[in-house]
Amino acid sequence: MRQRTKMMAMVIFSLALAGNLAWAQGKGKGKQESSSSVGDKVREVLPASEPVFSTNEISLIKGWFVDNQNGLPPGLAKRETLPPGLQKQLVKNGTLPPGLQKKIQPLPSALERLLGPIPTDYRRVVIAGNVILMEPLTGLIYDVIRSVIP
Repeated sequence: MRQRTKMMAMVIFSLALAGNLAWAQGKGKGKQESSSSVGDKVREVLPASEPVFSTNEISLIKGWFVDNQNGLPPGLAKRETLPPGLQKQLVKNGTLPPGLQKKIQPLPSALERLLGPIPTDYRRVVIAGNVILMEPLTGLIYDVIRSVIP
């Protein structure tokens, strides 16, 4: 019985010592591994950001169409409007209705150069006076600027 008690005491002492060593590890003054920054912790929690028009891009786009309304290409100069039902379907994180695929006009190249590059899978297009940032393969709409053509 006495030997068993000694054995139990040694096991408990060993476990306590091992726990203290594990807790104290990394607390010394030697070289430590760099911990993650606050930004890294936030990125782990938040979902990946989605591409959208910045406020600077919105003002550039609207200003460009106001300044160049007389020199618009024929497809954009028509100033057509969509029926209210289709207009409501042009929403952020929605998909482009199948009938509107034919109405897509590319954003004028002079304006594209002002705005700068976007990821290769995305396109800025004009549909009935609205500028849309979308993924052409899936028809997913990332952002919409409504009624930019005066």
